[in-house]
Amino acid sequence: MPQPVIAATGLYVPPHSISNQELVDAFNAFVASFNIENAAAIADGTVAPLQPSSAEFIEKASGIKSRHVMDKTGILDPAVMRPILPERPNDEISVLAEMAVAAANDALGRWGGDKSDIGAVICAASNMQRPYPAMAVEVQDALGLSGFAFDMNVACSSATFGLKTAADFIASGSTKAVLMVNPEICSGHLNFRDRDSHFIFGDVATAVVVSGSETAGAWRILGTRLKTQFSNNIRNNFGFLNRAAPEGIGKPDKLFVQEGRKVFKEVVPMVSDMILSHARDIGLDPRSLKRLWLHQANINMNEMIGRKVLGREPRADENVIILDTFANTSSAGSIIAFHTANNDFAAGERGLICSFGAGYSAGTVFVEKI
Repeated sequence: MPQPVIAATGLYVPPHSISNQELVDAFNAFVASFNIENAAAIADGTVAPLQPSSAEFIEKASGIKSRHVMDKTGILDPAVMRPILPERPNDEISVLAEMAVAAANDALGRWGGDKSDIGAVICAASNMQRPYPAMAVEVQDALGLSGFAFDMNVACSSATFGLKTAADFIASGSTKAVLMVNPEICSGHLNFRDRDSHFIFGDVATAVVVSGSETAGAWRILGTRLKTQFSNNIRNNFGFLNRAAPEGIGKPDKLFVQEGRKVFKEVVPMVSDMILSHARDIGLDPRSLKRLWLHQANINMNEMIGRKVLGREPRADENVIILDTFANTSSAGSIIAFHTANNDFAAGERGLICSFGAGYSAGTVFVEKI
């Protein structure tokens, strides 16, 4: 049975970055305009006034200082407050596929293997821009690959679910190598007029090549585990049936909504227990892990999970945080962390790629440098 390995990773970073202060300036301008326009209703108590935000509040609540986006002009316009991404004709590559191809080319260049060995492409992301044709098939075509391709969505856990799927394809002999891509335009489903969430997400794309060839410098996949548990505490109700119920199109839950405190309270113990039980089942002492590459949702969640897993306060180099410059990039977060912080590993050293998010969903992938 072939031993699946992570052979290479790739990253595409969008051209624009928005600081907390830029975001706050736009949000507060919208708040001021709203409160003026609704002054009479606010005075008689029929409308609640909106409250301004601050860069300090955002950083304290999340650990985020800035985020990359595909378009910042629309987001920072108080009259628009959404990214402006014109629809492309069907004979042009779609924007998500274009991002995925850029990340994939980075990964393929680092891998240096034979592209003909890649018999499967998985597009694992939280939001696809269309139901079909699958984004993965478009990426496969753009890269000149053969075999089969499909999309999968498990929200923020999509990448770890994709890694397990890829590893299973390798172990079963279905193909010699798998390309997994994670293009995320999270700014597209974010309500920039909501004080509690307007700062959370950023845009990015990552890619991973999983193969069955244990070449030097690759990462042996020691074990993968997935878990889901239904919860309404993180939700996005946007979908094709919205047009069948047009009275609901403008409702807030057609974009990202969450009960943040409930999520924190329920997800942290679920993920911590999952990591510890998975490590125990494969005979691995979690305290021996050199590094944790966790999903990048909230710095407080990551720090608490790190303490529970390592049994002490993690050092900065043990619990990678890229939230400060990327924000929450959904499925791509743990892969960015892994991609940007693994060059100092020696053969035999181990780490953990872990994701968690809406569903609830969670995935653990323990790896060892070859």
